[in-house]
Amino acid sequence: MLRALSLAKYLPGNGVRVDVLTARNAPAVGKDLTLLQQVPSEVTIHRTWTLDLPFWLRKSVKKALTGGRAKAASPAPQAGRSGGNPLRRWIGNLLLPDPQVGWLPFALPAAVRIIRERSIDAVLITVPPYSSVKVVMRLRRLFPDLPIVLDFRDEWLTTTLDLVSFNNNDRARLVAQSTEREAVHAATTVVLVTEAARCELQSRYPDLPPESFVCIHNGYDATPPQAQARFPGLSSSRQKVVLTYIGSVYGSTDPGSFIEAVRALPEAVRSRLHVRFIGHIEAPEYREQLLSLGDTIELKGFVPQAEALAAIRDTDYLLLITHDRINVAAKFYDYLGGGKPILGAVHPQGDVRRLLEETRAGNWADVGDPQSIRRMLIEAIEASGTFREPDFGRIAEYHRRPLTARYASLLRGLVESGQNSQKGQAHS
Repeated sequence: MLRALSLAKYLPGNGVRVDVLTARNAPAVGKDLTLLQQVPSEVTIHRTWTLDLPFWLRKSVKKALTGGRAKAASPAPQAGRSGGNPLRRWIGNLLLPDPQVGWLPFALPAAVRIIRERSIDAVLITVPPYSSVKVVMRLRRLFPDLPIVLDFRDEWLTTTLDLVSFNNNDRARLVAQSTEREAVHAATTVVLVTEAARCELQSRYPDLPPESFVCIHNGYDATPPQAQARFPGLSSSRQKVVLTYIGSVYGSTDPGSFIEAVRALPEAVRSRLHVRFIGHIEAPEYREQLLSLGDTIELKGFVPQAEALAAIRDTDYLLLITHDRINVAAKFYDYLGGGKPILGAVHPQGDVRRLLEETRAGNWADVGDPQSIRRMLIEAIEASGTFREPDFGRIAEYHRRPLTARYASLLRGLVESGQNSQKGQAHS
């Protein structure tokens, strides 16, 4: 939810008064309450209860649905999927589109009250959780002329439903398709965080004007790196090359091909490598695979954001793993802001590859080709790889401050357009 935090943090400086509606007891992998200190005092936060499952219970149910198996890294939608045995299917179908659907009975009346009492000019709904898109249709019925922005931090149907979702059987897919379609048509504007996602959604709804779909990327908060930054910067004070991965490990970041590449390293090279994984590991299978690397690997688990950012500064290289062609993990932008070279095991046709090449922030290898990843690691460890000078000007454009200024301009335009439309109707 760092995107939502950045909007609350920077929109007031762009002349936008911000009210935030969120859940008081929302479950999460971990909580970093220090992030609240970044929210300006002029932002009004409204909290409601939710009937969402506690995180540990949700994971237990998900394990029952999947049989404890990690999801495949390369989804291939298949007709006739039933989600396993009838009991598993019944449990999974109780909570559609996702377990956070229990927030809606509290969120909707609160949203209506806030809109009326606070004279709200525009509403921005950011997802996931994807159940929140249902708020779009319900608000549209009550406020026909209200500008509503639907902000997709991750594209839903093409990749996320298979790689990450709580449930992806046939019924779950049908619910997701109908829910997204209704919400997109009810929204005034749909914002995506990658060009690939924008093109995907626009092609899915050709009946809507192309200008209804806008790309505003995620970003980072650190001071933008400067040209004098060391790149690459192998530390002479350490005996080993440190490679750091930050973020959750789940379907779209399946580390299998990376692990295979590390195992295949010559012993003289591997002995010089220390890999740190910082973040939640979704499946026991992934944890076991990583631990099989022995002394090469260190698993640190979830840490507060400040500690994660410190780890970015205190490393030689940053490791990025993604099988996703469309979505770009938020941590990629924190990597950009960290100024350290990125080693990416990525989808060869994905937006992450495009952004790496555009910013010249590091090197990449095909995530499906362990030998290619192995060669990239050897070059990095031996400091023989070719790293071009980063495009620091392009990297600076991904700071959250200018990105939020774009968002503020979008919101003002929607509000002004709606006001002018109402004036035209009044004079007609």
